[in-house]
Amino acid sequence: MIVVIIPGAGVFLMRRSPFIRKWLNQMLVIGFLLLLLLAAAWHDSLSRRIPNALVFPGAAVGVLSNGLLPAEMGGLGILDSLGGMGVGLVALLPLYLLRAMAAGDVKLMAMTGAFLGIEGAMGALLCVLLAGGVLALWAAWCQGKLRRLLHNLRVLFVCTTSGSRNFPATGDPTLSAEASVGKLPYGVAIAAGTVLHLAVVQWS
Repeated sequence: MIVVIIPGAGVFLMRRSPFIRKWLNQMLVIGFLLLLLLAAAWHDSLSRRIPNALVFPGAAVGVLSNGLLPAEMGGLGILDSLGGMGVGLVALLPLYLLRAMAAGDVKLMAMTGAFLGIEGAMGALLCVLLAGGVLALWAAWCQGKLRRLLHNLRVLFVCTTSGSRNFPATGDPTLSAEASVGKLPYGVAIAAGTVLHLAVVQWS
């Protein structure tokens, strides 16, 4: 009797409570995003590549899920989803142009933005940059290059804030993150930062 009553009560609550339905839909979408991020981080840590076969379908699912689900069911809307994808793309594009990260990392952040929307993508981006900084420091420490990395960052900060283009020969701030600490699996930072952002939102 109890076995029959409990599932029946669950179905009744799902039908009667829009909040529960919205929560379940959000958990399904976020859960799928986390699976994609986990797979991307795994690929990136092993091969330093994030396959397009993972990123492009993931971005499509993010846009479609937000576009097809109504707002009361957790959908953000197509425009908000596309805006979030644009935030992820534009924000990390300068780092790609400076060769501080690969194109796959930029596309992965854009895919994440498609799931989270504009506001969510901006919050996740801050956490991703924080995670990326921690990853760079850890990698530099493991490779014995932490002092060099900190020196390059200090010189870059001084030259940038002063507007000077005369970089000292002892600390060339044009060195990329790859030259300072080796090529980083930034997909790991994107996954970790996004999880951190989602945790903060969930518990705030």
